[in-house]
Amino acid sequence: MRKLIVLTFVSLDGVMQAPGGPDEDTSGGFTHGGWVAGYWDEALGGVMGEQMKWPFDLLLGRKTYDLFAAYWPKAGDAPGAKELNAARKYVVTRHPKKLEWANSVLLTGDVATEVQKLKQQDGPVLQVHGSGNLIQTLLKNDLVDELRLKIFPITLGAGKRLFAEGTVPAGLRLLDFRASSTGVLVATYARAGEVKRGSFAGEG
Repeated sequence: MRKLIVLTFVSLDGVMQAPGGPDEDTSGGFTHGGWVAGYWDEALGGVMGEQMKWPFDLLLGRKTYDLFAAYWPKAGDAPGAKELNAARKYVVTRHPKKLEWANSVLLTGDVATEVQKLKQQDGPVLQVHGSGNLIQTLLKNDLVDELRLKIFPITLGAGKRLFAEGTVPAGLRLLDFRASSTGVLVATYARAGEVKRGSFAGEG
């Protein structure tokens, strides 16, 4: 069974919407797109290169797929282009469409069922980039094995959140942690069973 890994840029207050540019996703009246660029440094570039150097397949929502398909095939020797273009892309959408990016496969059935089937197959890890709506479905169905978060030292107040309503309560285990020169925290978490509960009543 292969792992499903979510790689996400997120603000301190949990917003993941439109990190890459002002026009990336303005739904809901979001006006803060592009909030990653001002905090990017060589260390973060190295982290992304490291996390994407191993063989992987992509699992993407339709909007993220469209953004990636419009950019990466034309990106030449840009970091990550070779790996993303070579990967098999599984695209979740309710609206069947022609997929022109090489190695793309359409998934139109029940999302949880289709993803569970993918996880049970032999093959490389499944990486999810962007795809906020898809991530909510994956979290609700407890299908995420690992979270690779880049936590930026900003608050955005509004926007699509990584852990939205309906997220399944779950324990997590810290696998790796580092900080960039601009204060971005890079943290990798794995699923670790149920939430640990207790009480301090009567102590002291």
